[in-house]
Amino acid sequence: MNINWYPGHMKKTTESIKSNLKLVDIVYELLDARIPYSSQNPSINSILGQKKRITILNKSDLADPNINNKWMKCYNNNGIDCVFLNSLNGNGIDELVNLTKKIIDKNMIKVMIVGIPNVGKSTLINRIANRKSTKTGNKPGITKSIQWINSNNGIYLLDTPGVLWPKFEEENVGLNLAFVGSIKDEILDTVTLSLKLIDKLNTINKMLVIRRYDLENSISDSYVTLENIAIKRGCLLKGSIIDLEKAANIVIDDFRKGLLGRISLESPQEG
Repeated sequence: MNINWYPGHMKKTTESIKSNLKLVDIVYELLDARIPYSSQNPSINSILGQKKRITILNKSDLADPNINNKWMKCYNNNGIDCVFLNSLNGNGIDELVNLTKKIIDKNMIKVMIVGIPNVGKSTLINRIANRKSTKTGNKPGITKSIQWINSNNGIYLLDTPGVLWPKFEEENVGLNLAFVGSIKDEILDTVTLSLKLIDKLNTINKMLVIRRYDLENSISDSYVTLENIAIKRGCLLKGSIIDLEKAANIVIDDFRKGLLGRISLESPQEG
C-alpha cells in the first residue's frame, strides 16, 4: 500500500517554521502516543537544531499505559524533556506549563507548536489558552496558516499547520500515520487500510478484534475477519451483499476512538 501525501502548503509551512524559529524561546513537539516513532517528522531535528523543546505525547489516553511508561523511561534515559498529555480533558496541561516555566525563566514565554496533522495541536492550544481560540477537528489539515495565540498563564503560543514529509521510507510508518488519521482518508483505499489494521491488531492481541465484534474465534485471514464483522454489524447492501467499505470504516473509526481498547502500535525497542 503506497502512501505518499505531501500537499504544497506543507513545504511552505516547513520554510515558515525555519524563519519563525528565532522568534520563540522553546518548541512543543507533539507526537501521537500510540505511534511516537512514526509521528515524529524526521526533518524536525535538523530544523530545530539546538532550540530547546519539550516532547509531548498526546492522546496518551488512547495508548497502552504500560507502553507509555516504557516510552517515558526511554525519553528520560536520553535526556529528553517529555510530558504525556490528553489535551481533550486537560490531563497533563499543568505539568506541561510548569515544565515550560522551569526550562524558560521569563514572564512571557514564546512557544512554537509543531507536529504532524491531526495530532491535537489546536486542541492543546485551546486548553492552554482556556478558550476556543483555534479551530479543531478529527481530520488532518484544520490549521491552514501560522498564528499567534495569547494565554493567561504567561505563555504566548505560535501555532503551525501539521507537516508531514515528502516520502515515507518505511511502509510501516505510512500505515501507522494512516491508522491514526494523520493522512486524509479520501486518498486511501479504506478496505485495504482496515485489512492492514486488523493484521496489525492481531499481532498485538488477537482478542482485541474478537471481543469488540463478538466473533467466535480468531481467523488468520483478515479479509474473512472483515466479512464477519460486516455480517455482525449488519453492513449489507441489497441482495444481502456484504458492504466491506462500511465495515472497514467501522473498524478504523473504532480504533481511532479507542473503542477497541488502549492500544499502542509502537514500543521503544521498535523505534
